[in-house]
Amino acid sequence: MGVDIETVVIGAGIIGLSIAEELSRCAQQVMVLERNARPGSETTSRNSQVIHAGLYYPPGSLRAKMCVEGKQRLYQFCKKHDVPFMRTGKLLIAPQEEDLPKLHAIAKNARLCGAGELDLLTPADVKQMAPQLQCEAALFSPTTGILDSHALMSVLEAQFQNLGGEIALHTQVENLERLADGTFRITTRTTPQAGKTGTNGTTTVTSKYLVIAAGLHATILADKLHSQPIPKAGRPATDTYKPPRTYYAKGHYFTLNKPAPFENLIYPLPSKTGLGIHLTLGLDGSSRFGPDVGWTKTLDYRFEDNDGVRLKAFENAIRRYLPDLPKAALAPDSTGIRPRTYDQAEPVADFAIHGPARHKMQNMVALYGIESPGLTGALAIAPLVAKLLRTKP
Repeated sequence: MGVDIETVVIGAGIIGLSIAEELSRCAQQVMVLERNARPGSETTSRNSQVIHAGLYYPPGSLRAKMCVEGKQRLYQFCKKHDVPFMRTGKLLIAPQEEDLPKLHAIAKNARLCGAGELDLLTPADVKQMAPQLQCEAALFSPTTGILDSHALMSVLEAQFQNLGGEIALHTQVENLERLADGTFRITTRTTPQAGKTGTNGTTTVTSKYLVIAAGLHATILADKLHSQPIPKAGRPATDTYKPPRTYYAKGHYFTLNKPAPFENLIYPLPSKTGLGIHLTLGLDGSSRFGPDVGWTKTLDYRFEDNDGVRLKAFENAIRRYLPDLPKAALAPDSTGIRPRTYDQAEPVADFAIHGPARHKMQNMVALYGIESPGLTGALAIAPLVAKLLRTKP
């Protein structure tokens, strides 16, 4: 079985880099294909950079397991490799009395997930920590933190390359094929580089193993692979597997144009679509609120609030727990788009990490809907993928 490279990983976000580094440490020859000019240009670079504790996710779910295990691995990795981080802690706020049952339910859920005990705070306790906040009670999560995701990716990229791994930037995957001998053929096209001219011709590479860690583009790529006629040595003729659909959830952030009034992250209770309009801190002392959640069909990162309705909605949500928020305290910051495997009318779905036992195709793993807490769980997801890659249908 002759191939150009042992393993191809598609996508150089935090998930793809973590997997590539893990596989390289397992003595695999690995190449990462990335469509953008630099790693982590999409989902990874457009999130809150929070190290989550694992409070909200259903016990036993992949989200819960990867978050709790990944949090420990991430703090250890940051300490060992001098990746900037801060264990800030988080206040989860119940603004009104009717919110208390939900707050207690989250505390119970966190214990079941193995996220550890949370401190239940009275309004007086909260006032000592953050006098500006208004609430009926709060939970304090001591293991929540923030980090520099770009520094984290830089370390992973350097370690991966020191182990002999290669990253091909500006490389768009155009087609995926499963060949009759069970190997994969990946057709790529070079994407334009700013200020440079060159050919947009295609090239191919073959591999024994394949990992699709393409985030927002995972379903598009997997569909190419699973829509083909079944090769002689391919998946069983009875296979009816269909890759999960990917839906785009767009979120906006507003920055607080004054010094951060808190030392901890401040979160309201989660809603059906997200974690609410929360305050996160930057390692540089900045602070911002968000994200909200809207659904989009396109990867459009423009900040949308021409009529001020979004700003007003943010201010109303924030003043539920921060009533003294000054007027004109918020300024547009940035947006991000999350890959989700559920639409807006559907219940929240778990991470989808599909190996051969699920899709009946040996030597291939595909990841779908790896949104929050994907950054926190990345270093736990990587060894799971390495294990799945060698399982049989």
